[in-house]
Amino acid sequence: MRTRFILIQTSHAGNVGAAARAMKTMGFSDLVLVAPRWANVLRREETIQRASGALDVLANARIVETLDEALDGVTHLCATAMIPRDFGPPTRTPREHLEPLAKQGDQHVAFLFGSERFGMRNEDVYRCNVALSIPTDPKFGSLNLGAAIQVIAYEWRLALGGYEVREAIQPVQAADAQAVAGMLDHWERSLVEIGFLDPGAPKKLMPRLQQLFNRAQPTPEEIHILRGIAKAMSDATRPPRGDKADKGGKAPGND
Repeated sequence: MRTRFILIQTSHAGNVGAAARAMKTMGFSDLVLVAPRWANVLRREETIQRASGALDVLANARIVETLDEALDGVTHLCATAMIPRDFGPPTRTPREHLEPLAKQGDQHVAFLFGSERFGMRNEDVYRCNVALSIPTDPKFGSLNLGAAIQVIAYEWRLALGGYEVREAIQPVQAADAQAVAGMLDHWERSLVEIGFLDPGAPKKLMPRLQQLFNRAQPTPEEIHILRGIAKAMSDATRPPRGDKADKGGKAPGND
């Protein structure tokens, strides 16, 4: 499904960079600018900074003078308008319209965004198949151009199938039963040494700890940490090494 994002008379260079970034994060790259305020907008410092690495989208972007040029090859045109028109295409939420659109087969879809200063002109909206309206708080529906593009790009990518969410870290293997049993033996000895566990009447403390660690499925590294805690508990119950002679005092019997 071919996809194009068209920005009409963009007045802020930073929004062009933000548009490129929003598109790239969702896997889109066809950006067309219609009569932007700055002829060199694709090379301006603010544009490049706001693109945040989406320089390939900027490099491939085109600047044209008319909307007709921008619509070359487009078969389905979506306006983005927060204010419904009394006359013109139907107004839909992005998800409502884009999910069935994605199932229609080969289309060349374009999303049209108006100027930050005066939005979409009626004559441009009338050319579209649909007017997409992002459902926002009725008391405050003002969206930055870059944010609106990000929402539409996300909804369209979601309708097309989306991307898988990747784990931040690779899953690790749980410690084997022998390692868990060895750790529990170590804990049992330490708990006796610190007086927490009465070996004559242990009740169900150790079986409960066994069930706890079975549910937790600790990793080998976590087993090492737990053994270190057990060792520290045991060490805390032992008297300090050395005697008075080691600390500079007199040893008994040396008077």
